[in-house]
Amino acid sequence: MNCWKSVSSTKEFGQNRLFLTSSLVAILTFILLYVPFSIIHEVNYVDEAGTIPFIIVLCILPFLHTSMHILPLIMMKKRVKIIFNQTKSTGLPINYYVKTHLTKKAAIIVAIAPTLLLTLPGLITSYYFREYFVYILLLTCIHIGISFIDFWYIKQIIHAPKTAYIEKGQDGVDILLKAN
Repeated sequence: MNCWKSVSSTKEFGQNRLFLTSSLVAILTFILLYVPFSIIHEVNYVDEAGTIPFIIVLCILPFLHTSMHILPLIMMKKRVKIIFNQTKSTGLPINYYVKTHLTKKAAIIVAIAPTLLLTLPGLITSYYFREYFVYILLLTCIHIGISFIDFWYIKQIIHAPKTAYIEKGQDGVDILLKAN
């Protein structure tokens, strides 16, 4: 296999710029979604009983996001190595590596899985739970900010050649082509 392109979000953007962009995406998403949901629910107040569960779910949100990446790999019967980074102060404290190469389709499914499994149910739940829609919507918007990096990787993978294989590395993904 030959490496066609190495894609790393931290090398491309830098850790601070990546955090800032993800935060701005989360804030902008909350601003755009809060107004329609508050009009739908016709609510002027926020129930404070949801503060403690909000903080708990906010703390485990990075773990949920990463586990939603791992879930499709397990369903595809791919071998996954999970690593917990306790010394890393920035980024997610959990990381995973796939022992084999993935096709473009499989890599896109793995990258978009957290959006399908966390963001869409979050939007639906915030529609149905009137009392706690602000907390659920805020968690969903924070998750959309976290997923910004995934969508950037999906864009890079889509532009790869049709027969490419994707390998997740420590710094990002490597797009590989078979040697002729």
